This record gives sequence, C-alpha cells and structure tokens, in this order.
Amino acid sequence: MIKSISPSRTDRSPFFEWWRSVDHISLAFFVCLLGTGLILSMAASPAAAERLSVANPFYFLYRHGLFVILGFSGAIFLSFFKAENARRIAVLALAASIFLLLVVKFFGYEVKGAQRWLAVGPFGLQPSEFAKPAFIVFAAWMFSVQKRDPNVPSVPIVFVAYLFLIGLLIQQPDFGQSFLLTLCFAAVFFFAGLSLGWMLFLMAGTMVAGFMAYLFMPHVQARIQRFLSPAGDDNYQTERALEAINSGGFFGRGPGEGAVKYTLPDGHTDFIFAVTVEEFGFIISVFVIILLAGFVIRCFRNALKLNDYFCQLAVAGLATMIGMQTIINLYVNLNMAPPKGMTLPFVSYGGSSMLALCFTAGLLLAFTRRRPGAYGFGD
Repeated sequence: MIKSISPSRTDRSPFFEWWRSVDHISLAFFVCLLGTGLILSMAASPAAAERLSVANPFYFLYRHGLFVILGFSGAIFLSFFKAENARRIAVLALAASIFLLLVVKFFGYEVKGAQRWLAVGPFGLQPSEFAKPAFIVFAAWMFSVQKRDPNVPSVPIVFVAYLFLIGLLIQQPDFGQSFLLTLCFAAVFFFAGLSLGWMLFLMAGTMVAGFMAYLFMPHVQARIQRFLSPAGDDNYQTERALEAINSGGFFGRGPGEGAVKYTLPDGHTDFIFAVTVEEFGFIISVFVIILLAGFVIRCFRNALKLNDYFCQLAVAGLATMIGMQTIINLYVNLNMAPPKGMTLPFVSYGGSSMLALCFTAGLLLAFTRRRPGAYGFGD
C-alpha cells in the first residue's frame, strides 16, 4: 500500500511547519512571476547580447536565472523566520544599505551619468534597491512602537532616517528611487493613521523639493522638458517602446519575431513590457499585469486580516512598493511618465533589483504566515 506524501498534522519538522503556515496563494503568485520573467528574458536576451556584442546569445538569460535562483532561495529562507526576527533582519539591512550608499559616494562607479553601483566581482550592486523595503519595515516598526508607547518620538526618528536616505539618493542622483520611496513612506504614514499635519508636511516638503530640483538641477529639468516636448533624439527609447507596443497588436508577432528589441537598449530591463507586447501581444501582457496585481492584492488582503499592527503596516507598505513600482514602469513604457530606470518587479533583468524584490517577497511571506493569533477568528 502506497502511503500518502501529504504532511501529517502531527509532523513538527521545520519544513512542514513552514508549509502549513505560509500563504500558498502569495507563494504561487511569486513563483509564477519569477517563471514568467525567465520566459520573457529568454525572448529578450539574444537581442540584448547582440546589441552589446556579447558572444553568448543567452548570456543575460543565464545571469537572470542565477539571480532568480539566489533571490528565490533567499526569499524562502527568510520566510522561515518569525515576524520579529524578519523585522530585525530588515532593520539590519537598512543599516547596511545606508553604509553602502555612503561607500558608493566614494568608491562607486558611474553608469549613464549616475553613480549608484558598487563593483562586487563581475556584478554590480545597487544598495538603494535594498534600502526601499528595509526602510518601509523600519517605518512600520517605529509607528507600531509609538502606538504601544506614545512617549517614544517615532515620527521624528523616521523623518530623520527618511531625509538622510533621500539625501544620499539625490546625491547619486537617483530621483526615481527617491520618488518611489517617498510614495511608500506616505502610504505607510497613511495606513498608520498618523496626524494629518505630518501628512501635509510630507506632501508640501515633497512638492517644494521637486520644484527646487527642477529649478537647480539641470538633469531633472532636462528630463522633464524632454518628456513634455517629445521631439528629438533624447526620447529614442520611449519611441521604440511605443513602436513595439503598437506593432504587437492583440496576439503579438510571435515568440522570437520581435524586431524593435534589437534597437531598444533597455529592452531586457526597464522596457521588457514593450518587448513582451510586441512578441506575445496584448493577451500575455495583461496576464503579466494580472499576476502582479494579484500578488499585491493578496498581500493587502492579508494585511487587512492580520492582528499584529506592525505586520499590518509592513505588509501594506511593501505591497504598495511593488504596486507603485509596477505602475511607474508601465507608465514609462507607455510614455505616460519620464524614464526613471525602474524595473518591472520580478520580471525585468537586473541583479540588484531582482534580489531586493525577492528580499521583499521573503519579508511578505514571513509577516503573513499563519501562527496562533496572527489572523482574525476563522482565518
């Protein structure tokens, strides 16, 4: 007689304890997104290799696969931790990210006019990618501390950390990540139900900072003016992206039949959505959006049902980060926003981005695990 391989309810091994408590739907969305990214990377990799004169046509696919394996393994490992231990790891990651951002200022290398990367052997590390989810968890933790003890000056502490982090990002310069971090910070503030005065202060400060950046930073001014006046060679990538989307139609030109990807410099990274539409059409592109939306909505659903205030804020903030990054990337591909150098979560090629997003997914899986008292009655 063949015994069932399903775990017994009396089995207390770490794996089966994890499997019983992890949110299977979130995990399924996560795995599907990584798999979809690998398939789309297979389509975009040869064109990227040819553009950059790389002999191996699947060079970027192999690297993408390596980052997916490392990121997924790290996410699963992180999801085994209890919520409080995962929180401690995130806070340590924030401290490490800030330290590395300081190191980047002196020892980082420049790409496309921005000094954001550190050389780690044959790879480049972008610390700002890890700073985003780590800061969100830190902010959620501080706000939860203030709820337990109103005497703790959590809001000023978080604002100081935010301003310091934004200052480091602007020096690179990296206004895309600064903008996304600000949106996520405002979202956590809103979810925490804190003072409207602080919210207005944050909004006013952001508007003033954006206006000052436009007035005194030629890089920002030029990018906004190019977006508002699209004529010229500076909008080459967005024009090629729109061309790819228009030529894809409903069903696409077919796998491997895309032509624009051979002239689209970031077709395997920031503009992979345009490559997807050209080759696979509207149907598959909607499928990718549904996967991303499903993952974000599932996280919000879990956040609403969690009993722990910190986990609620952290999950909602991290889900907001993934959702807003998706929207910004799609807006750029559709020429509805200036290019910001932001990847499509879990899909685009990019080592630091992939590892940081998998780190985010690991935190989400850890914070939403079902433990005694974690969720409301009957869930």
